[in-house]
Amino acid sequence: METNSSESVYTQHYLQELHMSKPTIGFIGLGLMGGNMVENLQNKGYELTVMDLDKAAVAATVARGATEAASAKELAANSDIVMLCLTTSDVVEKLVYSDDGILAGIKEGATLVDFGTSIPASTRKIGADLAKKGAGMIDAPLGRTPAHAKDGLLNIMASGDMATFEKVKPVLDEQGENVFHLGALGAGHTTKLINNFMGMTTAAAMSQAFAVAELAGVDRKQLFDIMSAGPSNSPFMNFCKNYAVDGVSDLGFSIANANKDLGYFLEMVSDLGTRAEIAEGTSHNLQAALDAGMGNGNVPEIYDYFLKLKK
Repeated sequence: METNSSESVYTQHYLQELHMSKPTIGFIGLGLMGGNMVENLQNKGYELTVMDLDKAAVAATVARGATEAASAKELAANSDIVMLCLTTSDVVEKLVYSDDGILAGIKEGATLVDFGTSIPASTRKIGADLAKKGAGMIDAPLGRTPAHAKDGLLNIMASGDMATFEKVKPVLDEQGENVFHLGALGAGHTTKLINNFMGMTTAAAMSQAFAVAELAGVDRKQLFDIMSAGPSNSPFMNFCKNYAVDGVSDLGFSIANANKDLGYFLEMVSDLGTRAEIAEGTSHNLQAALDAGMGNGNVPEIYDYFLKLKK
């Protein structure tokens, strides 16, 4: 069947307009999560400028049509939306405030989106400095896995003023199955830290329960059967059982990352003028396991640390 030439021209024009209507995106941080997020956006027709210390990760995105930036300043200058998927607040601040950083290059009307897990006070400070340049900020930490990121099915805990959120929400909807707006800037990072405090404390407590059972000569599988029949049952219990009973480490969240997040939670709690003694205990255990060389292991592997713990 032949295609009418006028229809073909119209289709091409429509596709060009559709492409031009999409915001240009700068993305820094091409780890497992960030790299898959970028691939998802590229598959959906977005034009991206990228940066990462891992040149192989950069090359993979460039091969799909992305452009590599020489600096965060250059990346920001070429982007309507700058997205970060980084490891720590310190790294975020260095990229924002360095002489060739994001703040130096960001355009008026542009938006910075931080997908990482950061300290809320740092987030609010960055947001205030961006506002002085006429730019907005959204903190949008993530839930779910890199596989979900590749398919655009993440859970996104976004916060910031509503006008800025609505501006970037169409792109967030491309990346997340569930996109929440949680309030003023910093609320997303606050919620993420509370969520991780609950999860990591639960996992550490359950791992220690299995370790104490082993030391006391109680069958760990029977312990699991009893606990899982009551209100203690949870996905975290299953992750801990999978390692402590079956030897399968499948949580996918490292002791090092958990230790960092608990540290951020404690800093946030201190900023609020209070203490979180349960978190302090979990943080002590995670730090000790990290010091013992276990940082790359998944959180339920702290079971091995508890087995060897002496008074």
